[in-house]
Amino acid sequence: MRPRDMNRDWIAAARTLNEALPYMQRYEGATVVIKFGGNAMGDDEAMASFARDIVLMRQVGVNPVVVHGGGPMINDMLGKLGIESTFVRGKRVTDQATVEVVEMVLSGLVNKRIVQAINAEGGRAVGLSGKDANLMRCTQAEPDLGFVGQPGAVDPSVLRTLMSDEIIPVIAPLGFGQDGQTLNVNGDTAAGAIAAGLHADRLLLLTDVSGVKNAEGEVVTELTPDQIIKLTEDGVIAGGMIPKTETALTAIKEGVRAVVILDGRAPNACLLELFTAHGAGSLIRRAR
Repeated sequence: MRPRDMNRDWIAAARTLNEALPYMQRYEGATVVIKFGGNAMGDDEAMASFARDIVLMRQVGVNPVVVHGGGPMINDMLGKLGIESTFVRGKRVTDQATVEVVEMVLSGLVNKRIVQAINAEGGRAVGLSGKDANLMRCTQAEPDLGFVGQPGAVDPSVLRTLMSDEIIPVIAPLGFGQDGQTLNVNGDTAAGAIAAGLHADRLLLLTDVSGVKNAEGEVVTELTPDQIIKLTEDGVIAGGMIPKTETALTAIKEGVRAVVILDGRAPNACLLELFTAHGAGSLIRRAR
């Protein structure tokens, strides 16, 4: 039998669900692309929590599409296989041996781990890469970096088919070149291109920082593209935040309604962003 007394935690949980209702209604039927990466991928508890969030999103009518990275796992496997990397301008050169390891780790180890985690929480997930069903055709981003791709044409028809059957796509950031060659694609860049191809309502970039910060070091909760450009020109946005904001600007330009850069290490980060009034991280969208 259930206990009859009610404690404050249960009352707070009920209130939270009540307050979340209008946001659940707002996002019913919406497509949300989530870039999953960073430290959360290597932690079993964080992985399970992320999977539960994704399953809950699908349960309330959201169409989640997960795009993942896997840099640390790739580095670990390259080390185990004794494959040494060379670098140009600080960027890894992806030769034939390296791209084979990248595909093995991303499409195999990492992708299937995320799929399994979502399925274990009651969802139905299917893993694929940008090579499947001609999803992501690419060009070589910089020839001297080897087999690194820049997304060009995106054909999201296979994703729409899966989503129509309430299946959650989990995508490894690999594409193919004109000659069919496998190309490694930056995870954020791949997520942005797929979100644009789907004309997604939201692109959530989960990272290891709390959001875009201003000159005082405070997280800015909402920004326009013009403000992002100004902060970059002033040197406030720098380092690893630059490619994320560039991805955001490109995605918005190509039809995504809004992009959020948020801390994927925070518990239930996706749910906080979508289903609460205050959201999470930094939301970037066109000025109203």
